[in-house]
Amino acid sequence: MKNNLLTAISTNWVSLLVSIVIIGFLYFLARKRVGFGSRVLLALGLGLVAGIIFNKTKIDATSVSTIGTIYVNLVKMLVIPLVVVLVINSITSISSLGHLRKIGVKTLVWFLVTTGIAAIIGLIVALAFDPGSGIAQEIPKSFKPRDIPTFSQVILDLMPTNPVSDMANAKVVPVLIFSIFVGIAMVHVGSKKPEVIGPVKAFIESFAQVMHQVAKYIIRLTPYGVFALIGTMAAKYGLETLMPLMKVVAATYVALILHFIITFGGLVSFVAKVNPIKFFRKAYPTIAVAFTTRSSYVTLPVNLEVITKRLRVSPRIASFIAPLGSTMNMNGCGGVWPAVVAIFVARVYNIPMGISEYILIVLVSMISSIGVAGVPGPASISTTVVLTALGLPIEGLGLVLAIDAVVDMGRTAVNATGTTVVSLVVANSEGEFDRESFNRDEEDQMELNMA
Repeated sequence: MKNNLLTAISTNWVSLLVSIVIIGFLYFLARKRVGFGSRVLLALGLGLVAGIIFNKTKIDATSVSTIGTIYVNLVKMLVIPLVVVLVINSITSISSLGHLRKIGVKTLVWFLVTTGIAAIIGLIVALAFDPGSGIAQEIPKSFKPRDIPTFSQVILDLMPTNPVSDMANAKVVPVLIFSIFVGIAMVHVGSKKPEVIGPVKAFIESFAQVMHQVAKYIIRLTPYGVFALIGTMAAKYGLETLMPLMKVVAATYVALILHFIITFGGLVSFVAKVNPIKFFRKAYPTIAVAFTTRSSYVTLPVNLEVITKRLRVSPRIASFIAPLGSTMNMNGCGGVWPAVVAIFVARVYNIPMGISEYILIVLVSMISSIGVAGVPGPASISTTVVLTALGLPIEGLGLVLAIDAVVDMGRTAVNATGTTVVSLVVANSEGEFDRESFNRDEEDQMELNMA
């Protein structure tokens, strides 16, 4: 026991030393004004290589995990105050409640449409790959089926009860709803007594500027956090985890990539009418951070910077859609993944499915993606709802438990990017997209801020 403890301590020092060297190298690149996106991509690659080496050589990566946790906690610190001030600020900047209603309807419609398309793509790819063939019906011992919340419970979970308590417990959806009520009330009162609202509005605007600056400080740490998070993931799971369920992983990522190209690329090209290659290049920080952190909430500050500074969407549109999307836009978790898992489970348990079941998969995926917004672990809940609706054994979800973390990186990247796309599409329809600035070839303002 003592020898094992000493070995763990010594190997942890090795991983810490390696981390310090890599972080120092990334800092050196930042001082040399290497682009933010390039440093994030390099950090991802270095973390992956280091993590695989740690896994192969049995080196304890606790110190690397600690660095990643510190970064995630710092970003989580921003989420609640950002949601409050940005949502209220964006609503009060929209003088007409009718305009606000129109933006909200457009946003929710695009969230549902893109999730439905994601489910269709996931369904088609899963049928083509047939990922359940040859998989043994063994359920991991650690699997515990998730309880499906009733409709009334879902509604109650979404509603704010004590705003202070909701903020303390990081319940984003209730805080979001509370902020919307406050913003609407400010617009209503301000239309009759603008002098009463003036001081509160000025405070919100000032506080929003302060929080933007705090976000910039923390976003600068992103390359280091990305290295630590991806390094921890690779060190924990290694390549061996992927092998037994490689077809499920492959089917999921192919579907996610197709959704990127077909759905997101199509909306950007034909609806927003901008160059999709330029869009994805500008949106890269959002994709990279979402991929490594596996959290739309944690990605929110970066996404806001990307949408406003790189995509040139007006702050009031971005400040309304981005927080909403971080809780309700689930193209990956609520669209692609439930469809792939449903086909997988049906194949494993030899349960026949037809066109009616396929249609049900798409419809239930769309509805459940919005309905479980306030529930932790939305991918598991959405998938459980779909399996139950189809009459498939929910124990089948346990078969893919081992690869959940691996596919969750791609799922979250799609979720966050979907919010970015919807922000651009809605802003374009409302005349709040600066196309001229977007098309400039000069260095993005965010690159300058992050340097």
